Amino acid sequence: MRRKPIELAAIATAAVPGLTPTAVSSAPDDPADFDSALLLDSEGKRWRVRSPRHAEASARLETEFLVLRAFAPAVRAELPFLMPTVAGSVRLGTLSTFVYSHLSGTTRSVEELTSGPGSVAREIGTALAAIHDLPRSLVSNADLPSYTPNEFRQRRLNELDQAATTGKIPAALLRRWEHAMEDVSLWRFNPCVVHGDLHEDNLLIESGRVTAVTGWTDLRIGDPADDFAWLVASNEQDFVDAVLKSYTSGRRDAPDQHLLRRAALSAEFALAQYLVKGLAAGDEAMVIEAEGMLESLAGDIAEFGGQPISVEPLPDPASRDNAEAAAPASSESTASTAVPTPAHFGSSPAVTVVPVPAEPAKPAAPAQPAVHVTPIPVEEAPDAEDGASTTQGPDDTSTAAISVINVKQG
Repeated sequence: MRRKPIELAAIATAAVPGLTPTAVSSAPDDPADFDSALLLDSEGKRWRVRSPRHAEASARLETEFLVLRAFAPAVRAELPFLMPTVAGSVRLGTLSTFVYSHLSGTTRSVEELTSGPGSVAREIGTALAAIHDLPRSLVSNADLPSYTPNEFRQRRLNELDQAATTGKIPAALLRRWEHAMEDVSLWRFNPCVVHGDLHEDNLLIESGRVTAVTGWTDLRIGDPADDFAWLVASNEQDFVDAVLKSYTSGRRDAPDQHLLRRAALSAEFALAQYLVKGLAAGDEAMVIEAEGMLESLAGDIAEFGGQPISVEPLPDPASRDNAEAAAPASSESTASTAVPTPAHFGSSPAVTVVPVPAEPAKPAAPAQPAVHVTPIPVEEAPDAEDGASTTQGPDDTSTAAISVINVKQG
């Protein structure tokens, strides 16, 4: 059930004692997950309210609360932007609504950002560099997710398998994404602290500066390319290059050369994730919208080629089919080479050897043996139980690590 801004204002009064709203308006947010509003109170102060629409979104807000508490004042002071502060919360049934103190600045659309002054691109690059250079202990101490490059790649492959089972992803996109995810050279990067949900609605801009970064629900250690996905999706290459230049100069570690390729993959694959999310929620309108965007993306890639992703070029399915059709299939061939497909390696031998036909045997006179040999009687074999030894294989063991965290609310 969606909550109107006036309803969120009433909830905020329960979360923050003494708060008296005098004006309220809606605030931009992820519409599938949250209802948000901006409040003005009787003292002229501003507040932001975020109310989850389902249990998963509520869990994300509670995670963000723990994340914000982990940012000690000393860490916040080193950042070139401000971060939200939780003023209060209230639980309605199984869902928790949070009220945050106001941060200066306003959100801008992607079009406004890319057409704005060059200082905005530099500011975004500086903000990204500061996030990615945060100490990893900040994430590990809060017991938030942490992925190695291979773990992250495998996670993406698992998500692709799940998306493929819907039967609603164009085959060309599945091939494109699978090829990129199996291209190991693409996934050589240094994991770092990642915002995880960075986009234009989580950046507050004022006078050409990034004044605040919000939406800290998906903080983790992972692929820095994820925070560039929304930029690559803008298709404004000059703007992306300006952000990347500022980001590179601001980071302590040099970014890997394939960062923007993985960002393009993340931007495209987000449509499949949106589809799966809509199906899980039973939201027909969301599913129809996702299907339309996927078909449009597939059409654009077929016509224009799309953003380059894989380091290795994607094999042409038509060429591969023709090559397989032209391969000799007769058993009379003297040799044939088995070419593996990108999906798997075949089990056929590299070389097929055909025996040379034997010449017809000529009749020969029976030969008499020079020595008559009497066979030695065969002794009966001992029972298997006598002297037999049974070798036990290693025990089949498995372990499961369960981490139980007791979080005390401050």
